[in-house]
Amino acid sequence: MEKIQTRIQQLVTDLKRYNQEYFENEQPSISDAAYDKLLRELNDLEAQYPEYRQSDSPTQRVGGTRSEKFAKVVHQHPMQSLSNAFSFGDLVEFERKILSVIDAAEVEYICELKIDGLAISLQYDQSGKLSLGATRGDGSIGEDVSANISTIQTIPHHISITSPLEVRGEVYLSKSQFIQLNHERQLNGEGIFANPRNAAAGSMRQLDADIVAQRKLAMFVYGAPINTYGTFTDDGKHSTFLAEMKKLGLPMNPHSQICKNLTEVRAYIEKWTFERAMLDYEIDGIVIKVNNTGLYEQIGTTAKAPKWAIAYKFPAEEVITKLVDIIFTVGRTGQVTPNAVLEPVQVAGTTVQRATLHNEDYIVARDIRIGDSVVIRKAGEIIPEVVEVVMEKREIDAEAFTMIHTCPTCQSELKRQENEAAYYCLNPNCQSKVIENLIHFASRKAMNIDGLGEKIVEQLYGEGLIKNIPDLYRLEHQIVASLERLGDRSARNLLIAIEDSKQNSLEKLLFGLGIRFVGEKVSSVLAKEYQTMTELRRATAQQLAEIPDIGVRIAQSVEEWFSQEQNCELITDLTQLGVNMDYLGANEAIVENMFLGKTVVLTGTLERLKRTQAKQILEQLGAKVTGTVSKKTDYVVAGSEAGSKLTKALQLGVVVLSEQTLLDIIKEVGLIEEG
Repeated sequence: MEKIQTRIQQLVTDLKRYNQEYFENEQPSISDAAYDKLLRELNDLEAQYPEYRQSDSPTQRVGGTRSEKFAKVVHQHPMQSLSNAFSFGDLVEFERKILSVIDAAEVEYICELKIDGLAISLQYDQSGKLSLGATRGDGSIGEDVSANISTIQTIPHHISITSPLEVRGEVYLSKSQFIQLNHERQLNGEGIFANPRNAAAGSMRQLDADIVAQRKLAMFVYGAPINTYGTFTDDGKHSTFLAEMKKLGLPMNPHSQICKNLTEVRAYIEKWTFERAMLDYEIDGIVIKVNNTGLYEQIGTTAKAPKWAIAYKFPAEEVITKLVDIIFTVGRTGQVTPNAVLEPVQVAGTTVQRATLHNEDYIVARDIRIGDSVVIRKAGEIIPEVVEVVMEKREIDAEAFTMIHTCPTCQSELKRQENEAAYYCLNPNCQSKVIENLIHFASRKAMNIDGLGEKIVEQLYGEGLIKNIPDLYRLEHQIVASLERLGDRSARNLLIAIEDSKQNSLEKLLFGLGIRFVGEKVSSVLAKEYQTMTELRRATAQQLAEIPDIGVRIAQSVEEWFSQEQNCELITDLTQLGVNMDYLGANEAIVENMFLGKTVVLTGTLERLKRTQAKQILEQLGAKVTGTVSKKTDYVVAGSEAGSKLTKALQLGVVVLSEQTLLDIIKEVGLIEEG
């Protein structure tokens, strides 16, 4: 018995920590599947040995505690979580318990997609004004995030009602926005988010609402406190309530479905198990509810969850493979990132041989070691990462991880920045930094030097033809044409592209220089504000910080960059070589869009755009539109009756976008009008 009590105490302690990591820190250290397994074990032990159940057990609570950054909100009606089902057998047991208290003829279900985001309560006053937005917190007390909620465009600030209304829903970040956000953070030298859910939760807990607005979050409403249904429906059906909320203008997911029995529920689950990859947002399961809300009180609830609803969780797309080695890469900012070298394994339809290990803290917290069998998943179905170690398979002689302290390229001493988990190589002449900076400088969103890709940059550098950015503008035709990968014609075209890049507007050059935290948008803001490189160089950090969208961190980074002698010499060299240093007026719609430089395939029948029109618009946005899906394809836009191209995209793990998502993006950049 002592062993049982000790195991329960250990599970409670571990699950509390995992809850804090997930709900408060947005940095979970174990997978959802592993967490669910431990929670089920605790549930089973407490059911068998109720005398050892603790009052603060995670089985009796919803999740995390309230953050101290926001004012507390006491939920008048607790925001409960849902019990989980992991098999059809679990659903049969769910129905058995319902039928033990109500007549079978009364049972009808409604199925909804389980959005993987952050649970939020919205409150509207009797005049229809949005008066409060709050997180779930621990179910009883949440956080007032009204300022952040007000930035979400899909949430109306006013609805037509005459009595107060509280609704609950899920705030989420779309897959396409997640990709773009992480891309921007990488370019700015910031850490990337592990998945869309973490990005949404982290955004909602930002103290600066302007930052939240830039993240472009969205929300789906899925329900309300039980006493609300009778006020807004005549028949007391949950499906009717959803329809009424849609009429009020609240954002509702369009894929809910009434199911007469578990056979229809199973068909719905099977449909979305396959088709979820086509959605532009993450779902991690299906929510099944009794449709007649008038039966909820009779069916009842537990301390943590209602008995009239359950969440079917999709099987985790995770696999086990061996971690062969840990290698380190150096980015253009000098950030040194540990990466796992893996025995090749299929994850979500693609072969994975490398996975990010993020930083030293991430590895140490999970005790990841070379030779371990590790669980791999694609975070947000996009980025491969190591989730956890299979400890029972660990070799006895496996050595604990030790972070390197010298650059793997130039052997300079690494420095860990204050309040950061990353180490940096500070040597400005580090070969890896120089090559990455050259690649970035030539990239399409920067100086857009067509033909100067990664392999050509590496070859030019490796043969001593370029050592820095100005050297690009000193290249001669005869030398370039002699390169193994280039012939006479390709060399001529490359030199023309390099020469043409001299005429780019200032913001392209600023972005290409790779100043830390200065991404596309910031480059555009600075170029417009100061008009010339000369004026920008004169600006102090205090003056820069006063500009909208330029915070203290960015201002200090810009001032520091221009204070370094080698950077001033770089600007002088580029000026003498004829590179433009003035703002010419950039096309902002093209500067900031997720299709720039990407390969896109159109498939199926588009209902609102002609295929030729969609292709033309995508090309205007800087995309390359092809007819074949391959590993190099970035996005597939799928209309109705999409066939083999969609199937192949799903097999390869290519991001699939709907026509509506495409329309939303091109409306946002102003290439077509609303409506």
